[in-house]
Amino acid sequence: MTTIAAIRSRPIVIPLERETAFSTRSLKDRHYALVEVVGDDGVVGTGFCYVGHAGSQLVADAVRLLLNRRAVGEDIHRVEGLWADLYQEVLLHGRAGLVMRALSALDIAIWDHNAKAAAMPLHKMLGSAVTDTVRAYASGGYYREGKSPEMLAEEAIRYVDEGFDAIKVKVGRDGDLHAEEARLAAVRTEIGPEPLLMLDANNAWTDVAEAYRFARMAEAYDPYWIEEPFSPDDINSHERLATLTAIPIATGELEAGRWRFKELVTRRAASIGQPDACVCGGVTEFRRIVALAKVSV
Repeated sequence: MTTIAAIRSRPIVIPLERETAFSTRSLKDRHYALVEVVGDDGVVGTGFCYVGHAGSQLVADAVRLLLNRRAVGEDIHRVEGLWADLYQEVLLHGRAGLVMRALSALDIAIWDHNAKAAAMPLHKMLGSAVTDTVRAYASGGYYREGKSPEMLAEEAIRYVDEGFDAIKVKVGRDGDLHAEEARLAAVRTEIGPEPLLMLDANNAWTDVAEAYRFARMAEAYDPYWIEEPFSPDDINSHERLATLTAIPIATGELEAGRWRFKELVTRRAASIGQPDACVCGGVTEFRRIVALAKVSV
């Protein structure tokens, strides 16, 4: 039996060259937390999570102060049971947000250790090796002071020239449909009809009528999805918008736990679920969410 000999955690802050923004927030730097799990076999597993524009130290402290004492000495292959124990350990401190991101990073590190110890890529150890390649999209299109629709279009075509056939851009910050349409029109004109164009609203809207006006305008530019139109807590509005527009609604990036995803699926509040293993509870919980989606299609 291999046990967890030590756990290390630390914050990481990466300054941005230029301040950037999406619909609801501006960023000057990005915060991450890094977690390492050391087995008594000497193998080190690494996990991480993105924390946002602040708070990386809080996540690192949650690992050190809340999770470390419960996990050290445990069988590192007792993944399901250990996850349940750790979730119970932090139940009063946060079932989402920073504490769940700490649990996610630790769980990822445990899986990374076990895959390394087995000398297998994680996707093969999980049994999900359907193909050796995965389609990727370029995520960009942020708002910046002085960035015109033409500049956004130039950015988008660079992604196409780099080989991406799918692009995601930020939307919802301007509050001006004409300005927003100018951005979408410039991008679609530049990249042509074939590449997929995804729209990321980052919780831009607070009412369905405003979001629907945007969606109705955007339909002419054939978006593949609108991502996170509302706060993740506002499932009612996601559900309502999904009945009004032909554009698929995508959400779930900020959700934690299979229970919230079950509600999204049951209420058909999104056509595309976006669980993030770094947020939702790690690889362990990610697997459960995927299984839930498979039986709910």
